[in-house]
Amino acid sequence: MSYIGEIPKFTTKNSLEHTKECLRRLGDPQGAFQVVHVAGTNGKGSVCAYLASIFQEGGYRCGLFTSPHLVHVNERFCIDGGPVGDDLFLAAFERVKEMVDGLLAEGNCHPSYFEMLFLMGMWIFKEAKVPYVILETGLGGRLDATNAIDHPMACVITSISLDHVQYLGDTVEAIAGEKAGIIKPGVPVIYDGNRPETARVIQETARRVGAPAYPVTKEQFEIRKITPQGIDFTVRGGYEGLMFTTPFIARYQVMNSALALQAAEVLQGRVTCTREQIQGGIAHTRWQGRMETILPGVIVDGAHNEDGVACFIETAVDLQREYKIVLLFSAVDDKDYPDMIREICQGIHPECVVTAKIKDDRAVDARVLADEFRKNGCGRVQAEDSVEKAFELARSLKGDGLLFCVGSLYLVGEIKGLCCKGQGE
Repeated sequence: MSYIGEIPKFTTKNSLEHTKECLRRLGDPQGAFQVVHVAGTNGKGSVCAYLASIFQEGGYRCGLFTSPHLVHVNERFCIDGGPVGDDLFLAAFERVKEMVDGLLAEGNCHPSYFEMLFLMGMWIFKEAKVPYVILETGLGGRLDATNAIDHPMACVITSISLDHVQYLGDTVEAIAGEKAGIIKPGVPVIYDGNRPETARVIQETARRVGAPAYPVTKEQFEIRKITPQGIDFTVRGGYEGLMFTTPFIARYQVMNSALALQAAEVLQGRVTCTREQIQGGIAHTRWQGRMETILPGVIVDGAHNEDGVACFIETAVDLQREYKIVLLFSAVDDKDYPDMIREICQGIHPECVVTAKIKDDRAVDARVLADEFRKNGCGRVQAEDSVEKAFELARSLKGDGLLFCVGSLYLVGEIKGLCCKGQGE
């Protein structure tokens, strides 16, 4: 981990040809399994988790590659619902490091941080002999290391909004073009069709390369009941008469579930699951850091951009009718945190706010964040220099209300690490 952690200091983003050459030198491990490739701005990790759960419920062994990790790096490589062990992780590192040493000896570039972990993941899944892998893109799609997979059996594109504009473009159409870069000739693409301007880009890309396209919109499902345990909903089409339950309290998870359900329907015949197995797959999905209750009355959510925050607010508004809300917030400086804070203040009017500085080079100072909350009308705001102190303070202020920890997945990771430490792990 020390070696992997140092990688960003001596390498930069590489081309897809570089990634493919690395895979070739590893024996093209990605050829040993079938892939469902998932991209998008928000929800892609959740869709991956739903799909992996459906596959497992259907009796299929399944690998899951996602990022970032929240506490332990092994979380990025899951097999049959659990992270891989340290022995397999170490064996993968040693094999990839051996390949990298050969590259460097010939004067070639070192794989990037994400590329290194992706290569390790492909080797891990081959060694574990899993027949299927659900693969989440890292950043974008067209130039992402995961796009070295030439022949996935399906692609899924979740909701698209402004994020990483310095890398992907400053309009949703430009970002959609980057995400649509994962679409392959003849490979079905299932996508969020709610936003016309992004849907058009995906439709056009699919038409151009000859990929069957399946849009999913909010009109295709209906929420029946929201409880503290999850959301009951129905879906039109092939699932008529069946009630689904997502074990998360956020409304946006119904859309993510619907995308996974459409993908499962498209894949019937290649991955055959009964309606009851698909139903169970949705109900039994586990996904860290997304509207996840980690302690009584303490909820962590990885909302870290404008669209994610809007979805968080939608959920919090429902709960604010019965509970007072305390907010713990942190952010990194490549996000539009002033807009995020303004939207939160206008949407839910938290009882009090605690801001924190996370352990990251891009972390925004807690006092800067606190000032933004005050500018937007929050009277009770306190800043702490560490997440540990901020979390302790926020919990003391919560009382019998709810504490939401939002703004960054890194914040979620630090808080979950504190909880693990408190449990003696």
